[in-house]
Amino acid sequence: MRAVVAHGAGDLRLEERPVPQPGPGEVAVDIRYGGICGSDLHYWRHGAVGDFRLREPLVLGHEIVGRVRAAGPGTEAPPPGTPVAVHPLASCGRCRQCLAGRRNTCLDTGYLGSAARNPHVQGGFAEVLVVPADRVLPLPEGLDMRLAAIAEPAAVAWHAVRQAGDVRGKRVLVTGAGPIGCLVVAALRAAGAGEITVTDVHEAPLAVARQVGATSTVRIGAPATEKNELEELKDLEELAADIAIESSGNPAGLRTCVYGVDRGGLVVGLGLLPPGDTPVAANAVITRELRLVGSFRFDTELGEVLRALADGRLPADPVVTSVLPMARTAEAFELAADPARSCKVLLDFADPTTP
Repeated sequence: MRAVVAHGAGDLRLEERPVPQPGPGEVAVDIRYGGICGSDLHYWRHGAVGDFRLREPLVLGHEIVGRVRAAGPGTEAPPPGTPVAVHPLASCGRCRQCLAGRRNTCLDTGYLGSAARNPHVQGGFAEVLVVPADRVLPLPEGLDMRLAAIAEPAAVAWHAVRQAGDVRGKRVLVTGAGPIGCLVVAALRAAGAGEITVTDVHEAPLAVARQVGATSTVRIGAPATEKNELEELKDLEELAADIAIESSGNPAGLRTCVYGVDRGGLVVGLGLLPPGDTPVAANAVITRELRLVGSFRFDTELGEVLRALADGRLPADPVVTSVLPMARTAEAFELAADPARSCKVLLDFADPTTP
């Protein structure tokens, strides 16, 4: 079978690997679609995500859907051919976080396509993937696999909105209109948010944000504005949002959130910032009595998101802007790395003759 493998910074290969066979308690899945995530791009460009550096070749990918190929001996699983999504998280089930119902912050977690452990946890950008049977979720009837392919990042967004609490009728600021930011907008719309303002440095992603529910958009740092820093800060304070969700992974985005929420407001940190300590406008957090909470991955939200995609409550289809065959992996990664030309880019792992 073919797999998309990162060997180091700038070294991405499409290579042949043995077809894995499921053992007891496992299921083999014929992968159909895989979404290219920011972490995949970091492994490709830099050979690392934050402090997690490649120490061996790594099959990338954790946003995946496909069809059940076969179950291991004595394993209860959906029948072959069933369309499924794959939950990428493997938690230990024993630590204090797992026992408290917080598997996404497990102290000994594994995640598909991650170099956080050594040996690495190989990912799902391959024609066949074997996973524990309890990590495959049958798709709701009528849900197209192409749309289901964004369920994993949508679950990340869904969890972040849950961290924000009751958003019904609230004014919400979202910084960063990448795939996660746009899915946050869609999740906010599904949760009943009132006004949703989205900021980004590019116009193309802001257009996608409007399609999925943003009521207003702001292009930050656009040369045409010719505003100095003090003027931009004043504009941000006039937003007076009840809640801000930082999804850009940029320190400037977090600063925008701090000044964009009203006094007593809530800031949800979702985008992963560069490794090390990040300067924060701490005095503004203190004097404005802001609350700052984090949001990391997700747990049980994947099933909820699949149902919301199926029944139309989560208007996320515009987020998928390109689908390229596996043979054009290099082109797909270049496209996914350019926010001016794409939002979410999917790889299609099907044989060209497969419908």
